[in-house]
Amino acid sequence: MAYRAMLVLMLAALTALSVSAADRFTRVSAAALKAIEEDGKDLAILDPREEGSYGPGHLLHAVNIPLSKLELNVAALVPRRSTRIVLSDGAEGTAERAAMRLKELGYTNLAVLDGGNPAWKKAGYEIFSGLNVPGKAFGEWIALRYETPEITPADLHRKFVDGEDVLVLDSRPANEYANMNIPGSINVPGSELVYRFPELGVKPETLVVVNCAGRTRSIIGAQSLINAGVKNKVVALRGGTMAWQTSGFELEHGSLRHAPEPSGPHLQQALEAAQKVADRYKVKTIDAQTLAKFKAERDRTVYIIDLRTPEEYRAGHRPDSSYGWGVQLVQGMDKYAATRHARVVLVDNYLVRALTTASWLVQADWAETYVLADPFAGLKLATGDYQPAVLSLKDAPSAVDPAKLSELLKTKSTTVIDVADSSSYIKRHIPSAWFVIRARLGESLKVMPHSPSFVVTGDNAALAAFTAQDLASLTGKPVSVLAGGNAAWRKAGLPLQSGLERAGTVVDDIFVQPFLWGQLDPTSPEFRKAADEYFAWELQLPTQLERAKETDFRLAGK
Repeated sequence: MAYRAMLVLMLAALTALSVSAADRFTRVSAAALKAIEEDGKDLAILDPREEGSYGPGHLLHAVNIPLSKLELNVAALVPRRSTRIVLSDGAEGTAERAAMRLKELGYTNLAVLDGGNPAWKKAGYEIFSGLNVPGKAFGEWIALRYETPEITPADLHRKFVDGEDVLVLDSRPANEYANMNIPGSINVPGSELVYRFPELGVKPETLVVVNCAGRTRSIIGAQSLINAGVKNKVVALRGGTMAWQTSGFELEHGSLRHAPEPSGPHLQQALEAAQKVADRYKVKTIDAQTLAKFKAERDRTVYIIDLRTPEEYRAGHRPDSSYGWGVQLVQGMDKYAATRHARVVLVDNYLVRALTTASWLVQADWAETYVLADPFAGLKLATGDYQPAVLSLKDAPSAVDPAKLSELLKTKSTTVIDVADSSSYIKRHIPSAWFVIRARLGESLKVMPHSPSFVVTGDNAALAAFTAQDLASLTGKPVSVLAGGNAAWRKAGLPLQSGLERAGTVVDDIFVQPFLWGQLDPTSPEFRKAADEYFAWELQLPTQLERAKETDFRLAGK
């Protein structure tokens, strides 16, 4: 009882602190934020709720950075500390908490949307559902404005049965393609289509079908080839692998087919085609001196994004670049850059992928998108995977190995806290572990039984470490992390459980989408219903976008 009383007092004190600190932040009305959106200056609108709460309703340009993972993601998405930031939420107080944490992290120009999303809606402005909404809406806008031709799964299947000359190019990343793909298709990620297409040696009479999981990347990929002037008839597969599956057709799993690297005259052919498209959309190529000037400007954000393949990036990249594979960039720019009106500089040593991607971004309301000429000249390149900066991580907490944790659990002398995503937790977790969301640790402590110590585990070492620090501050108890996290426990062959029998909080960390492999059983009625609803949502986006009048897609140069 003494422990619980002390905990209640500590949480009450933290809540009181939150309220008093929140009052010190500037609050902007919905009308004021609407005006700020349109002034053309750098602006980051952030929604710090968990993805499952963000997905059902948010501002069009609000980028989701959950408070639980703020220190892990904000430096990459909002690299300049003086950027104007407005935080929006569901009016439950998460925005104020995030503002306090951002101030502690060194961000200096912070405001909170007064009344949150409900106030925005009450003012007559649009609330959007879904993830990557600007990119998804742009894909539908492309389909309408360019009249991108499509083929249904039934018509494509009929052509296969009839033995017609058809080539299916899957425009998703290799890992998505390997999970599930249309039989016989070849993996050519979207930003690589113009780059690799000449090397495929496709006959002019062959029908080329571009597909993805749903619609957006199919449309952008097909239109990329059409814009590049390929001689073939090119169409997008309506509904992608989701529609193929719900139509009753089989998928392959584990496929590794991919288009070869272009070389010689084929590479030159691809470059010439990409340059013509870039010229049509007035894409600018800059040199190292211009980039240096961009980086020196204190009131403008510049994102330097390497969009080559993961293998190329690992082999050698600019130390000042982040990574965002071009196949994902156009449809999901909000995963790589949160500051609107910022400058974007794309890196690709062969230029083809950068020119093609830039031609789309300048149309997708990223007007100041540039291609960096000779991007690696005179530089000592870094190697390895992209490691975004993690802010304010103190000394690493103590760690226990899986064998030690197993012994502690047998004596019931510790409680395991799991901060992996809920989907992973449900599939398999350490027996007796509690599912917890870091931002609501205080809430979870009220539910969990008293424990003399805690061990935090998960799939992200930094998130586990931050959670351990928070937990130690809240409880005053010894807190360790599991060395190697859940992967180490599995590798040690120790017991696992499934299910969600110990949730310490509302489970809202994931917004379920039918095209993500493993979230829904693809043979279930639930999957079909979710797929139908997803397609209906995508198709209505242009109409909602027109009502919102918050973005400026451009067709100039078609």
